Amino acid sequence: MNLTFSKAYSALSKLVEQIEDDKIQLDVLADKVKQAKELIDFCETKLRIIDEEVRTALNDNKFTIHNGDNS
Repeated sequence: MNLTFSKAYSALSKLVEQIEDDKIQLDVLADKVKQAKELIDFCETKLRIIDEEVRTALNDNKFTIHNGDNS
């Protein structure tokens, strides 16, 4: 499966709901927390990559942002 940020975030949201459910079995809790941690790590990495790509694009000479300052 090709994991995307959206898929990982969706899966993480579902895991959080399960973890927060006061009826979750303790035997399952540790596995759910481990899965959530892996998804969090993936999402953080993906966001760092996206941030770097956006910064690179903004610093490209072909792309100029004007902030309204005419000086």
